[in-house]
Amino acid sequence: MALKQNVLMEMNRYINRLIKDQLSDGSWDYAFDTGIKTDSYMIILLRMLELEDEELIKGLVARISSKQEQNGSWKLFHDEERGNLTTTVEAYYALLYSGYVAKDSANMLAAKKFIIENGGLEKTEMFTKILLALGGHVKWPSQFPIPVEAILLPAKFPINFFDISVFGRSNIAPILILSDVEFTLITKMSPDLSELLPERTAIELFREESPESRSLFDYIKQGVESLVGMKEEIHEKALQQLEDYMIKRIEEDGTFYSYFSATFLMIFALMARGRKKDDKSIWKAVDGLKSMICEINGHPHCQYTTANVWNTTLISYVLQEAGVRINSDTIRRANQYLLSKQHYKFGDWIIHNSSAKPGGWGFSNINSINPDVDDTTAALRAIRRQTFESKSFRASWELGVEWVLSMQNDDGGWPAFERNIDNPLLNILPGGEDLLLDASAADLTGRTLEFLGLHTNLNNNHSKIKNGVRWLLKNQESNGSWNSRWGICYIYGTWAAITGLRAVGVDAEHPAIQKAVEWLYTIQNNDGGWGESCNSDILKQYVPLNSSTLTHTAWATDALIAASENITPPIQKGINFLYNYADTKDWRTNYPMGQGAAGLFYIHYHSYNYIWPLLAYAHFIRKFY
Repeated sequence: MALKQNVLMEMNRYINRLIKDQLSDGSWDYAFDTGIKTDSYMIILLRMLELEDEELIKGLVARISSKQEQNGSWKLFHDEERGNLTTTVEAYYALLYSGYVAKDSANMLAAKKFIIENGGLEKTEMFTKILLALGGHVKWPSQFPIPVEAILLPAKFPINFFDISVFGRSNIAPILILSDVEFTLITKMSPDLSELLPERTAIELFREESPESRSLFDYIKQGVESLVGMKEEIHEKALQQLEDYMIKRIEEDGTFYSYFSATFLMIFALMARGRKKDDKSIWKAVDGLKSMICEINGHPHCQYTTANVWNTTLISYVLQEAGVRINSDTIRRANQYLLSKQHYKFGDWIIHNSSAKPGGWGFSNINSINPDVDDTTAALRAIRRQTFESKSFRASWELGVEWVLSMQNDDGGWPAFERNIDNPLLNILPGGEDLLLDASAADLTGRTLEFLGLHTNLNNNHSKIKNGVRWLLKNQESNGSWNSRWGICYIYGTWAAITGLRAVGVDAEHPAIQKAVEWLYTIQNNDGGWGESCNSDILKQYVPLNSSTLTHTAWATDALIAASENITPPIQKGINFLYNYADTKDWRTNYPMGQGAAGLFYIHYHSYNYIWPLLAYAHFIRKFY
């Protein structure tokens, strides 16, 4: 009984904290913390546009400086062995450009030493090289691998612009414009980075990594050459179409799809198309990016996007699971907020899903045209109980469920944003799986099945459910785990898969479930918790963190609860870890639990250390007491 009382006490503490942090509009704005990359880019953006916002720049300088390692580097995550070259170059560039950090200071000399010892600018990632080309520090290639005319390739061509994921397209569109005119913007404050070039030689901005990559680019160029019309007219038509693609997807706050990177690149692409620095579209985009700034530990942080809708879907649902009534002020305001954020516009998802009606939800409070499956099922979980007493919620619910069902891929799994964005030709390119594709994923498929099984009246023999189950069983790893696309990594995917399969009637004794459970048992730490490294995302295999985190432990424990009829020792140890380490504040508290792109972009969700332990507790009490 002591265990039960401890859990109930902790649940009450989490509930009170979440209720206290709710905003007046009903949402929660816990930070979407993406490290220093966006902070560095914001300093560079403001300096390149010669916009004076010294208070913000000084604050960003302080945040970036506070994250530097003793060896002079910056890291993407705590256990990154030596530091991250790309992140260090971006930080070094931003700090110099700010004008508030001396080049010969001890910290900058240490950063410079790290950069040179690890290959200099030549070894940075592609997006960083584009940033450097924009600032005039490296040359654009005389011929970009993909010509702008590629946007005109028809749907019948084996590869076209809309075969690329929406998060890929939103970055590629402005990059194609910028590369076409070799756009650079040098100001009186532009720093000199030439000493970071190997032997002060020019570097190749884009290296074609393989014969397969070269063949793909040649194939695209052949397709472009087959387009009918005068070359000059086709070229201008392509540029205009790329510009129109961006303009038509600008949100009310001026941002492009509410994404920081896409908006950053769009600003310069619009200037490359002739707009001046003081054009309304430019300053409104900058203001939109500034509106996403939050404060973390006394410093400003430029979020990649806001997470208000995602936070609110999860928190409303977990509070209800923990016993907060739907007629409470907290849930009423949260769900009314969610109702107001449902999408009613057609977005790019319609291209590959032409018969569907709008009805999804997006991730941020800004997003109105780019819904995703995970946010939609999360929102529907949150509002489900109100559909029994409200016609407006019922109508919203029905639209949302229809949209989710319509988004299933032909292979049976679910994507994030668009159906069937899995052209195998794009897998040839480095990073294609993360940046260019939106294929079926275990986390998305598992969570969708969990929603359909527990929160709708769909029969478990429904073809959508059977196909989803088949996809998950087919894509289980040989060790019993599942990888994920948006979380870290195999623990997250395995949690989603187990809870999804169990929700649609797959027996706990099924070999796939048993194998997954055994895998979770084998990776449990001695302290009772679980922890996984972001290196799993890079190596595409499970890498232990060698420390336990609250969120990983909550996911693993919740998965075991779903697969068990009794309190097993691993479950009890997991619950005890959540209780004993709830107040621990160290690097594990801030360890990223979300992934954007392998080795490039990771996310620390500031809401997760409240949400997932509370959900595991709620399910523990409901099932076993």
